[in-house]
Amino acid sequence: MYAFDIAADDKTGLYRELGGAIDALTAGETDAVANMANVAALLWQALPDLNWAGFYRNVDGELVLGPFQGKSACIRIAFGKGVCGAAAAMLETQRVDDVHAFPGHIACDAASRSELVVPIVHDGRLLGVLDLDSPSPARFDAEDAAGCEALMRVLAPRIV
Repeated sequence: MYAFDIAADDKTGLYRELGGAIDALTAGETDAVANMANVAALLWQALPDLNWAGFYRNVDGELVLGPFQGKSACIRIAFGKGVCGAAAAMLETQRVDDVHAFPGHIACDAASRSELVVPIVHDGRLLGVLDLDSPSPARFDAEDAAGCEALMRVLAPRIV
């Protein structure tokens, strides 16, 4: 069992500590599902004000539910559909302050108000996306987006 004391005073420190924890959790492990599961659990515990944290995997050009923490979720999402599908299609992080204002938003949990989705790319190939939801509007800022992008750069080669 792993125990990480993530107690940074600011977001920069928080994401730096999370990066070290993800590196330690996934070092030497070759199973992608196990690595995603541990990272989803770590993010769920360490990031405040979330109601969902997890992954969708790129399976034959479609996003398929991967390891997560939170309520049951949509199993399949087409590229270009919803926030996750937009991130996958554009290969760009999507930070949405109000999911109800996002065209085509897929509401897996009606309590979600804001969302951050980060594409996970390795050697030019989309492996999947990290999806974080919050019940608070505008929960995620540019610092969260940059921090999660850095975390996914650590994880990407370990879920190939």
